[in-house]
Amino acid sequence: MALNISVKVHPVVLFQIVDAYERRNADSHRVIGTLLGTSDKGVVEVTNCFCVPHKEHADQVEAELNYAMDVYDLNRRVNSSESIVGWWATGNEVTNHSSVIHEYYSRECRDPVHVTLDTSLQGGRMGMRAYVCVALGVPRGKQGCMFTPIDVSLTCYEPEIVGLQLCQKTMGPGGRSRQVQPMLDLAQVAEAASKLSSLLDQVLQYVEDVLAERVEPNNAAGRQLLELVNSVPNLSADTFADAFASSVKDLLMVVTLAQLIKTQLQLNEKLTLLTSQ
Repeated sequence: MALNISVKVHPVVLFQIVDAYERRNADSHRVIGTLLGTSDKGVVEVTNCFCVPHKEHADQVEAELNYAMDVYDLNRRVNSSESIVGWWATGNEVTNHSSVIHEYYSRECRDPVHVTLDTSLQGGRMGMRAYVCVALGVPRGKQGCMFTPIDVSLTCYEPEIVGLQLCQKTMGPGGRSRQVQPMLDLAQVAEAASKLSSLLDQVLQYVEDVLAERVEPNNAAGRQLLELVNSVPNLSADTFADAFASSVKDLLMVVTLAQLIKTQLQLNEKLTLLTSQ
């Protein structure tokens, strides 16, 4: 099997794993589950997961496989594009029982991946690792397998980025949590513009420091800046201002229509209650 496989995990998967770990039985040392997603051209994208109840003994593993298949069938009815791509486990290492569990998932999908998430926060981080199982042995001899690490990273859809930014705001001073509310669309635009302006100031300051020989130039950063500049459309200031104003008008129209629809639904609900009394 080729090892040129990489794994991309969406944030919702991490949230579900942590939630399953927090809800585990008192006698459970770790939690396992099924990874769902897609696999294409050596890239496994994990978009969903669920927990599989199990018990680990010294010499065997007991897992509720019928429950796992029922949950998978229900998930397929909701999202038919998600298939089994592997399995996950909490902890920071591969255990003696991992090969037994991996053998089951090898029958459910081709080249399953194994993702571990360190929920014990060793080193102050929730370390995430991914593995594939490589067969070992000699022909007509004893066979075995070895878990080999592969590249793993986080990836996000645009709505997920908004959710992550909202989650970051729940962390107050001193690590205390606080309640926050989603911002309105215009407020999000203003905040994004403010952050963009701050980042541009940092980039300009770095370029000025390099030109003044106050900072050692970084070739990788220079190439990224050149790529960034070339990706920006060559528009005049007036053309850009007109396009931005048009986009803002479209946004205001969508917000207004959404508020009108919301008001209409609320009035309809109240009228329905009045006529039913």
